[in-house]
Amino acid sequence: MFGLKRFAPRPGAARQPDDAPEAGTLDAAAFQHLKQQSFRALVELIDASVVLHMPLALAREEIQRALVQTLAQNWTHISVADEARLLDELCDDMLGFGPLERFLVRDDISDIMVNGTQNIFIEVGGLIQETDVAFRDNDHLLNICQRIVSLVGRRVDEASPICDARLKDGSRVNVVIPPLAVDGPVLTIRRFTKQKLTLEDLEQLGSVSPSVAEVLRVISRCRCNVIVSGGTGSGKTTLLNALTGHIGRSERVVTCEDTAELQLQKPHVVRMETRPANVEGQGEVPMFQLVKNCLRMRPDRIIVGEVRGAEAFDLLQAMNTGHDGSMGTLHANSPQEALSRIESMVMMGYENLTSPIIHRIIAASIDVIVQVARLRDGCRRVTHISEITGIQDGHVQLRDIIRFEFDDIADEFQDTIKGQHLTVSESPLSFLDKVRYFGEYRRMMEALAAGRT
Repeated sequence: MFGLKRFAPRPGAARQPDDAPEAGTLDAAAFQHLKQQSFRALVELIDASVVLHMPLALAREEIQRALVQTLAQNWTHISVADEARLLDELCDDMLGFGPLERFLVRDDISDIMVNGTQNIFIEVGGLIQETDVAFRDNDHLLNICQRIVSLVGRRVDEASPICDARLKDGSRVNVVIPPLAVDGPVLTIRRFTKQKLTLEDLEQLGSVSPSVAEVLRVISRCRCNVIVSGGTGSGKTTLLNALTGHIGRSERVVTCEDTAELQLQKPHVVRMETRPANVEGQGEVPMFQLVKNCLRMRPDRIIVGEVRGAEAFDLLQAMNTGHDGSMGTLHANSPQEALSRIESMVMMGYENLTSPIIHRIIAASIDVIVQVARLRDGCRRVTHISEITGIQDGHVQLRDIIRFEFDDIADEFQDTIKGQHLTVSESPLSFLDKVRYFGEYRRMMEALAAGRT
């Protein structure tokens, strides 16, 4: 057998009759006790270095064979259901990610949040749910955390108690362990969705209305410079990815991300990702360095997955120096707050720049801010499409083109938040010249008119 060590029956053990009645389902405490006993026995029986390099199906057969031998050796008689569950959980512990394995195979879960050994939460459909699974102890949880980050060549220990990593499927992982995490290791996994949502998909989900979807298509095709703003988990990256679906196939696009999530279905795409420092504190490649470098790569458009620091200035410069149609996301709760955050981030890296200068750069660079939000019913919606109209009294002027108007958000018993997207601007668009240049004037005017009715 591949990884199974030879194991002789226990001397003097009496054989259990073949016709012994099947045991009932074990209670939770008894099952966990049996699981711990079986796990210790399997560690002795199985050569882990061999099994972990087997194909999953063969490794599972090997563990099953060893489990049957262990149960028979100890004359442990359990129900078929308990034995199947025991095999599943032992395989999860030995080959996968323990109690988390059942969540990682589900496509409907977007986030997994482990707050210590007993408090595990998941996000499904935009709503957070508490689960009934748990880890045995802190060592069990820490072992799973180390196994996850080791898959991508990272480590987490007392010397490096915080770790950010990206799994092979694109999922983002953050681990914090004691002494920084007071109540035990904390693990957060942002799942990578394999489904590539388009604006048509977002329209079906109710995130955008048909008129808003058409406005966003025109904005993307007309090479407007766009910032997608929103809170954590609001769908910024999803919307940004949908917007890039309307970039021309001949355009050269360079993406810069902390963790590569964008899925541009275009033939001429260059993807770049930041790199953290190694154990010695060397080798870090931050976002602003990536953005600066991509300016030398002859891009038509630059896409920054998330603007967090000094790279904001480099993105603004790119938008204002012949790279029309560039895009990025940032964390902010409103379009106005997004402007304030951009100003703050530029000042972080360029202290010699004054607010009036930064305001002029912003006004000359950004055309549109699209605000997205996750509402309390779990739905994600575009709440504002706002344009920058220029400078007045030294401040950047912002005007809403489209807003999501809530019908009745005050009703706490209402399961679904209802409302509609309305065109609220009557003035000519500040980027109307671009719309005309790309031949999208009629489509834009029809979409805005549809939002007024």
